[in-house]
Amino acid sequence: MNRCLISAAMAVFFFFLAWAVSLRQALLFLVGIGLGGVLAGARFGFTTGWRLLIENRDASGVMAQLFLLGLAAAVCMPLLAAFPGELGAALGPPSYSLLIGAFVFGLAMQVADGCGSGTLYKAGLGIPLNMGILPIFALGSFLGSAQLEQWLQLGSIAPVGLVARFGLLEAFGITLLGLIALGWAALRWSDRIAPWFNKKLFIGAMLLAVLAALNLIIAGQPWGIVYGFGLWGAKAATALGVFDPTANAFWSEPVNVRTLSQSVFLDVTSITNIGILAGALWIAAKRKVGAAEPRSLTGTQWVVGIAAGFLLGYSSRLAFGCNIGAMVSGISTGSLHGWIWVPMAFMGSLIGVRVRRRFNF
Repeated sequence: MNRCLISAAMAVFFFFLAWAVSLRQALLFLVGIGLGGVLAGARFGFTTGWRLLIENRDASGVMAQLFLLGLAAAVCMPLLAAFPGELGAALGPPSYSLLIGAFVFGLAMQVADGCGSGTLYKAGLGIPLNMGILPIFALGSFLGSAQLEQWLQLGSIAPVGLVARFGLLEAFGITLLGLIALGWAALRWSDRIAPWFNKKLFIGAMLLAVLAALNLIIAGQPWGIVYGFGLWGAKAATALGVFDPTANAFWSEPVNVRTLSQSVFLDVTSITNIGILAGALWIAAKRKVGAAEPRSLTGTQWVVGIAAGFLLGYSSRLAFGCNIGAMVSGISTGSLHGWIWVPMAFMGSLIGVRVRRRFNF
């Protein structure tokens, strides 16, 4: 596809948002384009980084992710402390649903070869499996949100925000110590002969941290992925007459009722998701003619991959986010649930890489 045509289409959509929706949404679309461009251009894969550490003892991807978390926290935590009324953290309640959801998500993302952001940018790159998974991810996210109340009844406590609970310096100190501990563990796990510093990934991490902070400033909330997917599914189910949001605990909450009743272009998560797709598509247009195409999958691989995509959507709602909403935004804005999500998702990934190998993905 011609890059000029893609750029023109993005410009038209930007001006449409600025004119017909709001300048804020137009700016968030630009942020989304930047996120998609960086993710696709640097091939900044959260899933791949974990898999390389597990299978190849290569810590470079994980170390870049930890750098992203630390830099984002250094910017976002002071903003939250300075503007507590205007900006919100990515808080999720510690719960059994979080434990189960994070574990299943970590497993499924290795099989599907993508988390929330990975599925988006790889779909934008035109990778067939991720393009097929995207609508199934949305379906799973919607069903997970619709059943979230039942899962929370298993047991949960109120969300814990480190900045609000302990103050800025203490919260950032706790976060920094936690990231240093994870980095030490990753290096101990890895083959320490292999280089842990990847320049392209660290530059990508720096740019993603800046864009995540811009998202927080413009939207008033941290960068997220899966809420937009669930909203798309809920809108489709409501339009088809197969779902009554007023009878559902999650979708009958005032904020969700308002979002469901409005245009999808007014939802901040949906707009950045669309931007990520557009940014990745723009990067894909740069591919040289004759570049290697993804290998074709067998019928069994398609079935397993699509099933994993559904589990990604469902489990991410139970876990209050994916690698972005729970890990990046959760940890960088001081949510305790992000620190619970990471080890549970990593344990799931330990099994997921074996499932992936079993089906020869």
